[in-house]
Amino acid sequence: MLKGNGKSYRRAKQARRALTLPEGLLWRELRGREGDKWRKQHPAGPYILDFYCDRAKLCVEVDGEAHEYGDRPERDARRDAWLATQGVATLRIPASEVLGNLSGVLTHIQRITDETCNSSPTGGGGTPKA
Repeated sequence: MLKGNGKSYRRAKQARRALTLPEGLLWRELRGREGDKWRKQHPAGPYILDFYCDRAKLCVEVDGEAHEYGDRPERDARRDAWLATQGVATLRIPASEVLGNLSGVLTHIQRITDETCNSSPTGGGGTPKA
């Protein structure tokens, strides 16, 4: 299991109480699904992952508009690269897509999780196919 540090554990605990609307909607659906176990606001090293499935080694990030401005794209790229070195793939989904097409987003996540887990005997790793 991917673990965080002390600071990220404290931040994750706070973040679990303050999910955005798209994160809350996605979490409601992910936690009730049969099969893979998902964790919300999971600490990973110095980072907090919106949603994490350990079996698939998949991180799902719900990105609002702020992720398009300033230094956020570079920070997100560094974070994704660090996660890749840990064997974790990152799937970034726009918040607007969660709000406008939740069932499609869930189908996409399930397809990637299934492909990832079925492509290797140990499951997980690699880059998700969009």
